[in-house]
Formats: sequence, C-alpha cells, structure tokens
Amino acid sequence: MKKLVILFSILIISVCCSKKESTAVDGTGAISKIVFDEPEYNFGKIKQGNVVPHTFTFKNTGENDLIISNATASCGCTIPEWPKEPIKPGASGEIKVQFNSTGKSGVQNKVVAVTANTDPNTTNVVLKGEVEVPTVVDSTKIKK
Repeated sequence: MKKLVILFSILIISVCCSKKESTAVDGTGAISKIVFDEPEYNFGKIKQGNVVPHTFTFKNTGENDLIISNATASCGCTIPEWPKEPIKPGASGEIKVQFNSTGKSGVQNKVVAVTANTDPNTTNVVLKGEVEVPTVVDSTKIKK
C-alpha cells in the first residue's frame, strides 16, 4: 500500500511539473497569433430597439495558418460571424458582430470570445455602449 501511495505521488508530481508547449494544428510547433486592430468598440448612445453592426478586423501575425473554430457572444442579443477558412500568416480577416438592443437598457458590455489555434486559445473583443429607453408621455397631463 505504501509503495502504491509513493508511486501515485510521483505520477502526480511528474504530470504537474511537465512543461506546457504550444503547438499548431500541423504539429510543427509554430503557432498562430491573432491581433485585432480595435479589440473594443464603443457604439455610444443608441435608442432601444436599434441594431448596431460592427466589424472587428484582425491580422494573423503568427507563423502558421490561423483557424477560428468558434466565436460566441455573452448573450443572444449579439451575433458574431467569423471566417471559416484558414487565414494565412500576414493575412487579415474580419469578424462581423450585430448587437440587437431590443429589450435592453442602460450601459451594455457585450463580449465575443474568439476561439482559435492560438495561445491562449481564446481572445475577447468587446462591443459596448448605452441603450436609451424612450420616455413615455402621459397623454392625460397634456394641456389642450
């Protein structure tokens, strides 16, 4: 039993202390790097119900093809579209995002997590601004 505990301890230590390496999909050790021109976009103040489109432009500054596997938003009101084909080193691409402000009010901060063959594998871009709710006029108080 004592030998089993010692063997198990050695195994845990060796796993915990192993060096983490980033390798690309092709196994060469080269990695892709995604750099956004503008990782945060402030759309300012908009009226409730408006849809805000924005395009986040990026460049692959790495040594390997950039492959974006997913882009997810922090809520269903924000819809991202991303390129499905690999982005060559030195090439650029776009992630198009639409924020629908229907039912929203006040300060908004929507995060889109872009998952790719990068290190770290998730890069965030942010769409933020303020949604103004229209004021309702009480018609009983209007003087005629």
